[in-house]
Amino acid sequence: MSDSIKHECGIALIRLRKPFQYYLDKYKTPTYGLSKLYLMMEKQVNRGQDGAGVANIKINVNPGNRYISRYRSVEPQAVADIFGKINKKFRKAQKLAKDVKRETGIDPSHDAAWWQENVAFTGEVLLGHLRYGTHGQNEIENCHPMLRQSNWRSRNLVMAGNFNMTNVDDLFDKLVSLGQHPKEKVDTVTVMEKIGHFLDEENQRQFLKYRDQYENPELSDILAEQIDLVRVLERSCKDFDGGYAMVGLTGYGASFVARDPAGIRPAYYYMDEEVVVVASEKQAIKTSFNCAYDQIQEITPGSALVIDMDGSVKEAPFIDRLEQKSCSFERIYFSRGSDPDIYSERKKLGRLLIPQILEEVNNDLKNTVFSYIPNTAETAFLGMIDGLEDHLAKERKQAIMGGILFEKELEEMLTFRPRVEKLISKDVKVRTFITSDEQRDDMVSHVYDTTYEVINKGVDSVVLIDDSIVRGTTLEKSILSLLDKLSPKKIVIVSSAPQIRYPDCYGIDMSKMKEFVAFRAALALLKERGLESILDEVNLKCLVALENGTAHTENFVKAIYAPFTDQEISNKIADIVRPKHIKAEVAVIYQTVDNLNVACPNHLGDWYFTGNFPTSGGNQVVNKAFVNFMKGIEVRAY
Repeated sequence: MSDSIKHECGIALIRLRKPFQYYLDKYKTPTYGLSKLYLMMEKQVNRGQDGAGVANIKINVNPGNRYISRYRSVEPQAVADIFGKINKKFRKAQKLAKDVKRETGIDPSHDAAWWQENVAFTGEVLLGHLRYGTHGQNEIENCHPMLRQSNWRSRNLVMAGNFNMTNVDDLFDKLVSLGQHPKEKVDTVTVMEKIGHFLDEENQRQFLKYRDQYENPELSDILAEQIDLVRVLERSCKDFDGGYAMVGLTGYGASFVARDPAGIRPAYYYMDEEVVVVASEKQAIKTSFNCAYDQIQEITPGSALVIDMDGSVKEAPFIDRLEQKSCSFERIYFSRGSDPDIYSERKKLGRLLIPQILEEVNNDLKNTVFSYIPNTAETAFLGMIDGLEDHLAKERKQAIMGGILFEKELEEMLTFRPRVEKLISKDVKVRTFITSDEQRDDMVSHVYDTTYEVINKGVDSVVLIDDSIVRGTTLEKSILSLLDKLSPKKIVIVSSAPQIRYPDCYGIDMSKMKEFVAFRAALALLKERGLESILDEVNLKCLVALENGTAHTENFVKAIYAPFTDQEISNKIADIVRPKHIKAEVAVIYQTVDNLNVACPNHLGDWYFTGNFPTSGGNQVVNKAFVNFMKGIEVRAY
């Protein structure tokens, strides 16, 4: 989208199901798992560029050997930075192996035990995380995986996830009531500490059960075999309100991936005899392991994929399911469009916009030029062009069947194609580093290059499709002015997503009401029509509900939009983003929610557009966000 926003993080988990020696023998390298993890992370780097982290667990190593390794980075190329450091360890180990061979005649580089005793990141459980921060500074301490340490293997917990909780304050208070003293009031810490608390309790439960039957160190092995991770999740996650796909690794080698009960955040897995793999996107698994798409499964909402210490796998529910509301933004924009299902859905989003576009240009396709921005909108653009071709085919058929056409008219009708041009492209060399607002606005206009002399001045309309229009800032400050320099009669901006009216609280960095151009449009319309009292009414309802603890029961902010049609909001958005100095008429078209659900029938999470939040915490967040707006407080509401 032309308005950049930060969004969901990415997870990548690999469990090697065979002994480490197996991979060393078959693939002739001790880095088989690491190479796959690197590829999975690179294929999901679109999901997080604020930082990255990698963790590794060695199973059944002897006491005295480090069995948990972790690297994190906030460098600009964080994934490359981490794996560069890991590779240095292996190059150093390879040199050591050559020295050993020269001295003893024995080459240890073919011995898995030697690698695991001498080199970090040679374990069977590998976890990668890509971070887009929605909270906290861009510091290494905020990067996943997070680590909860203990001298008992079975009490160690490594965690990473793609999640945001709406009820962090409640979770924090719960930890305090349990006797803990959390170091921070952020969801990453509270989630890990809560799961860690019940992991400790499960350890204690099993210890009391078996302490009279076994002695240490055998008792430690028994604990690792008997710990019930599903029970741990049942007890720890019952108070969670949010969207999440959380990965946990235990020190003894078992792991889990828990998905929220509404399926808000994505999580997919693949397994064969050699590996179990989990990722946020199917494409990362497909590319890394060359499996068929139908072999990649979705983790059931409200369930956890649990991989035991012996490599056995089960999927088990840990919380009651809610109505599935998987994030529709994943399909519109966030996930890679090379996934065949997402590619098809995005094309359909473009195709479904045709009736609105034709009406806006008065069916004058001869004098209309179609284009798109940014590159991620290309698939929706292709669908839009397909829809135009279908429309023209129907028109040809009706004209031919309706009567006799002269040869010239027939030839013109049969040969006509929609006019398609690349009107705007981004110049990656230009950086808007200027701090002055006036200078920055001028620099923004130069971030994009424009293709000249393809528009019939004063005659043609330009239709430009975007993935989504969130703030409208880039349109207002740059794109519309650039297009106007081409001298079109009319500029039609098309969004393949509906109007974004409400904040997200499940992982996307869209939390402040006033940033949404649709909200600004509603405010302007309320003022124009003398309905500003609605703002005070809504604010009072929100304040009372927040005070008496019922803010989670209803989204009161819907009343702000209720007096207006979608078209009225779109028209006002066009007024807001249209720079005063341009000559062309400007119109804005948004996808309808109904058509969004037609295009993405299995991903009906549309709360950004409708205000229908999948969890009660979402209502609390939107009501609090509105109160913050009315008070002029510019902080996120969760």
